[in-house]
Amino acid sequence: MRRARFLAILTALAVTLAVMGGSARTPALAAARCAAPALHCTETDCPAATIAAQGLELDPKTGRSFFLDYPCDLKPGEKVVFILSIHGAGSIGNWQRHYFPAVDLKEKYRLVIATPTAATATPLRMWTEVDDAHLQNITNLVFDRFGAKNIKAFWLAGHSQGGFTSNRIVCSPFFRDKVDGWLSLSGGRIGPVQVAAGFGPPPAPGAAPGGPPPGVRLGAADIPACDFNFIFESGQNEIVSLPDTSPWSVKYGCGLRARRPDVVDTKAGLVYDSGRAATASAAWGRKARPGTAEVFVYPNCKGGRLVADVLRLDKGHTEGLEPAVTEQLVRMMVDAPGEKVAKG
Repeated sequence: MRRARFLAILTALAVTLAVMGGSARTPALAAARCAAPALHCTETDCPAATIAAQGLELDPKTGRSFFLDYPCDLKPGEKVVFILSIHGAGSIGNWQRHYFPAVDLKEKYRLVIATPTAATATPLRMWTEVDDAHLQNITNLVFDRFGAKNIKAFWLAGHSQGGFTSNRIVCSPFFRDKVDGWLSLSGGRIGPVQVAAGFGPPPAPGAAPGGPPPGVRLGAADIPACDFNFIFESGQNEIVSLPDTSPWSVKYGCGLRARRPDVVDTKAGLVYDSGRAATASAAWGRKARPGTAEVFVYPNCKGGRLVADVLRLDKGHTEGLEPAVTEQLVRMMVDAPGEKVAKG
C-alpha cells in the first residue's frame, strides 16, 4: 500500500473481485488459482482496489470469500504447514496478507495460508463470535482439501485484534486439539507487556481519542488452558520494553531466554498506514522501511515446544513485516513441533 491511502482502502471494502473457477468443495487442486499469488502487491505498486479484494476462494457454508494460497507444485500426500492469518481491527484480509507476507514463502516452506476478512464492518471491521463459524469452516475446508493427515502443523497468526481473537479461540473446543502454534503479531503477549504511551488505533465512536476501540485490550493476552507453541512479535515503538521472562516458558520448563543472531532487512515491508504515517505516533507506525529485528528463544522446553519473542527495532504497529524477518518467523513455525491434526 506504498502510495495508497489506508483510509481509502477501508472505504473500498465493497470492491470485491468475483470468485473464480470451481467450487470450494472440489478436492482437486486448481493450478490456475495458485500460480503467482493473485491480487498481490509489488514493492512499488499496491492499488487500493487490490487490497480491497476479498479473495478467490469461497466458504460454501456461508458464501463468504477468503484468500487461500498454497504451493503450485504440491504433490499428493505431501506435508504442509497450515496458517490461518487473521487481520486486525479496521483492516481487511488482503492487507493482512501483505502485512505478514508468508504467501511469498509458500513454495519454499510448503505453506497453505488462509486469509479471511471479518464480517462486522462498523464502527471498525473487527472479529467477533459471529465469525467463529467462518473460521471453523475454513479450517475444515483446508483439512478436507489437503488431507488432515498431511497437516504437519496448524498455526494461528493474528495481528492486533486478530491476535486477541487468536487468543480467544485457540483453546476453544473446536481449535484446542488442532492448533499447534500461535504467532501473535502485535496481538498480545502471554505474560504482560507494557504498551507505549499514547498508542492506539483510530478511535471508534465512544472511545477515548488515541485509545483502542471499546473492548480491545492491548499488551497482555489471557493465559490459555491448552498446549501450543508461541511466538510474540512486536515493533519496538509499540511497547515500553520486552520482558526477559515468560509464564509460557515457565509452563514448559524452558531455560533462560537466549538471544539469536539479529535479522537484518534491506527491503521494506509491503504495506503501512499511509493515511497517517506522517502524523501518527511512532508507536502507531511510520512509512514501511528496512530494519533490524532481535530474536529471543527460551531453550530446552518440554516436548520441544517453541517459546520465542521477536522485536523489530524502531518499528510501530502498522508497518508491514520485512521479507527477512517474515522468513525468520516462518522458519521457526515450520521447525516447531506439530501434527495435532495429523495424529488426530
